[in-house]
Amino acid sequence: MVDSSLQRFRRNLYSQNGEDGVVAELLKRLGITTGWFCEFGAWDGRYGSNCYALLLRKNWWGVMIEGVPTRFKLLQQLATKFDGRLHAVETFVSHDASSSETLDRVLARTPIPREFELLSIDIDGFDYQVWSSLERYRPIIVIIEINSSILPGLEGVHGENGQQLTTFSAMLKLGTGKGYRLVAHTGNMIFVRDDYVEKLGLPPAELDRPEKLFIEEWINPTALKEFRRKLSGMTPQRALVKLQNILRGDHK
Repeated sequence: MVDSSLQRFRRNLYSQNGEDGVVAELLKRLGITTGWFCEFGAWDGRYGSNCYALLLRKNWWGVMIEGVPTRFKLLQQLATKFDGRLHAVETFVSHDASSSETLDRVLARTPIPREFELLSIDIDGFDYQVWSSLERYRPIIVIIEINSSILPGLEGVHGENGQQLTTFSAMLKLGTGKGYRLVAHTGNMIFVRDDYVEKLGLPPAELDRPEKLFIEEWINPTALKEFRRKLSGMTPQRALVKLQNILRGDHK
């Protein structure tokens, strides 16, 4: 494996594994200073969020989707603080084409444009299927959860043959087929749409051999290494939100 040139930008405000810093660097290189994001499952809008740091900027708008009623109530309360810039939606996104709750149909009920800046998918399961089913909307950046405890090479999709969460290689294949290039792996995979990649100025070796971007932090970690990883990613902002959720009895 090689060190991604974006790994050094990993920083957390509210994200779990450095996504806030990588997203900030991607937006800087792309010259994007304003826009829209969509995130689900969003919890309370802050906990482990890859998008809340953007919402704290005055020139960003977003859609956050959460299906658990107790968490959605907190998300609603958060939305009232942002003068209409945050649209909270209570639903579980479906990948069933016949459902009224596919991501395409849910987003159609909001003001988010067809071409928007950032999509973050973290639903601990059918992430692959939901992104695969998305047809009408074309985000520039996609952050998506995978099973990072499996090395590149094995293609396994969540829900098939007992597979728990989709593997790196299967998600890479999906992203490539949808017109995206992998630019970083943080535990989540971060993709950028093909027509924007050149602006990033990434080394050709990273783009030509994306499997080399895989980081092995989740491969058979010892309890001590897992503790150190979580501790290194903790910030005062994340700690406060985590404590509040622990006190509510709702945390991960």
